[in-house]
Amino acid sequence: MPAALQETRRATRLLAGACRTGLLGCLAALALMVFVMAMSPSVAPASTVQVKLSSTNLGKILTFSGFTLYRFTRDTKNNDVCVKISGCAMVWTPLITSGTPTAGAGVKSSLLSTIGIRGGRRQVVYAGRPLYRYVFDNRGATSYVGASQFGGNWYALNASGGVVR
Repeated sequence: MPAALQETRRATRLLAGACRTGLLGCLAALALMVFVMAMSPSVAPASTVQVKLSSTNLGKILTFSGFTLYRFTRDTKNNDVCVKISGCAMVWTPLITSGTPTAGAGVKSSLLSTIGIRGGRRQVVYAGRPLYRYVFDNRGATSYVGASQFGGNWYALNASGGVVR
């Protein structure tokens, strides 16, 4: 089953659950789902993903297309836990590629790899940690570093794969 169809079915189940709480809950969930889908990057994987090291107010951190890349503290080495938590991957989108990720200046190519996740997709991993983007982020923003959602924290990474808080 295509990944986009799986995500749509999962979102529909979430909406149905919210609608059981009443009209207000249903409308709120529907509005949030429409907003998230409008703000989400395309579900089609990038054929080439280049992870870069960018200077920010927190120091040098990993980025993709100018957006901060995050790691989830509930993930284990080479294992994406977020995709198994209802709604998580809609807000914290896995960095997906259909090719081999490449390292920009200052990024260690030996630490870049991919793992398989739901729907046959390949998620980019750095130092064994799955990488994500925050759906509401702006290019160059770091205000969500340290956010606490879905039972864990979301941190940026430095060139050695260490946590940036």
